[in-house]
Amino acid sequence: MPKLCELELLEIPAKKRGKNADTARILRDEAHALQAAIPKGTLVIALDRKGKHIDTEDLARNMQSWIDESQDVAILIGGPEGIDPSYLATANRKWSLSALTFAHPLVRVMLAEQLYRAWSINANLPYHRGD
Repeated sequence: MPKLCELELLEIPAKKRGKNADTARILRDEAHALQAAIPKGTLVIALDRKGKHIDTEDLARNMQSWIDESQDVAILIGGPEGIDPSYLATANRKWSLSALTFAHPLVRVMLAEQLYRAWSINANLPYHRGD
């Protein structure tokens, strides 16, 4: 990604989950870590399978708006159980990449590729060959 829309991956390590793990507490702890890692004024977009479905062109339009407004953006990818529901409710936006559930390491790659694709659309590069 160009400096104009630099991509930084910040991973909050998933808490250990055992057979009798308190999943609600683990999700709350992970949410607190997410919240602490995101600077104030950042647009927070949480990925959730029940979120708004967007396509690549929508992402490109959003990205151009973020660039035009010098808006920092944090896109959250949940762990094995997703994002704590109470923290999810505080996100500025909720997007879905698919109704399918994907492993979060795979989503990182998919999201990074889509961000590059969106940037290439805005830069009028031939990378994106959609409809």
